[in-house]
Amino acid sequence: MQKAENFSFYKDLKEEDRRLVRENLREYTFHRGAQVYNGDCTGLLYVESGRLRVYTLSETGREITLYRIAEGGVCLFSASCALRGIDFHVFAVAETEVRLILIPAEIYKKLSEKSVAVNGFTNALMAQRFSEVMWVLDEVLNKKFDARLAALLLEEEAYAGTADLKITHEQLAAHLGTVREAVSRMLKYFESEGLVELSRGTIRIANAEELR
Repeated sequence: MQKAENFSFYKDLKEEDRRLVRENLREYTFHRGAQVYNGDCTGLLYVESGRLRVYTLSETGREITLYRIAEGGVCLFSASCALRGIDFHVFAVAETEVRLILIPAEIYKKLSEKSVAVNGFTNALMAQRFSEVMWVLDEVLNKKFDARLAALLLEEEAYAGTADLKITHEQLAAHLGTVREAVSRMLKYFESEGLVELSRGTIRIANAEELR
């Protein structure tokens, strides 16, 4: 399969537009922890392998995770300059080593201006991302901190495939848009209740059922 075929709208493009995509496609590899997207308009990113964390920053510089993009997913906001009326500042970091395929912003914009398939793809993905962001907002406004942290630990367990999580208190705080001290206090409480076991560099989920 050609790399361009990873983009679902590719098969519906005219041959001249397919050629335009193929000739301008770029590939990148980022190591874990690398900043992948820093607000610049780079283009449409397809995650060939690995996982991205997409987050925003508060006025005080505090991070909060909006959503993650796993293998097979697409980062749309990295092509924000090609989207009409979108002024939404997000950033993306590699949670694992990632391989990415990029359609440059200027090419994606040209396709958007004349392809119904590309516009349909954009609108569907925009609706999905908006829904994910609204879910985070609802969580922040309406869910207690202990429940949010518990849900995040279970999510991390699902991603890692193990109950032994190699994640720092600071990283958890960045996901939740809070400070490390708040996470540490709640984890200590979880430990006292037998829900987790804490050791240097590792959080072990001891009772997943009670965390749910």
